Amino acid sequence: MQVIEGDYIAADNAWDEIAWVWQRTDVPKGCRTEIIDGVVTVTPLPSVAHSCVADLVQHGLYDVIPDDWGIYQWLGLAVPSRLGLYVPDLAVVPEQELRVRDDVFVPAGKAELVVEITSKVTARNDRVHKAAGYAEAGIPLYLLIDSLAPGGATITLYGEPKGDVYRVLRACEYGAPISLPRPFDITLDSGDFPQPNNAATPTNTGTDNTVDSRIESRASRSPTR
Repeated sequence: MQVIEGDYIAADNAWDEIAWVWQRTDVPKGCRTEIIDGVVTVTPLPSVAHSCVADLVQHGLYDVIPDDWGIYQWLGLAVPSRLGLYVPDLAVVPEQELRVRDDVFVPAGKAELVVEITSKVTARNDRVHKAAGYAEAGIPLYLLIDSLAPGGATITLYGEPKGDVYRVLRACEYGAPISLPRPFDITLDSGDFPQPNNAATPTNTGTDNTVDSRIESRASRSPTR
């Protein structure tokens, strides 16, 4: 990769080029900058309720993860095959993966679990594009806390990734408990979560029931390079 006059590069591939742009994107303090299907996106500072949910989940996970794992709220996870660089609300990653790298992101496949909490700005990406990217990276578990789900606020645990598709392992309505399997082996009580003002009216999706269904990305595949 050749940098020309400090503001342009001649890159060997699309990933190097878009990652270079991402690193140099200047955004207001507190905003989150990601790459979604080759497009640099900026999302505003999350709401107080959003931050509270993330904190509650993080505290619960810290009780059960190994001592040499960490939980990060601003960690970039790279999926070059999809021209994706995601910054999830929470990412559980072995600390060793951060110590051996001197970069601003880590390969997404190093994560053991990612958590996304939807907002009006991020909901579609969280449900579709990032779900497909996390699956393609091989992240074992993806927890989606979706207070804006069309059928009512829900929490869904995805797992068993195959290609860019996850299987739905468990789903429950917002406010009910949901269990995570080993290596976490924890039940998160979402009844402690603040109720968002803009949440849809909950529907009965069952409490922590295993659902044999799949989600698939509708996003176009990244161009072959």
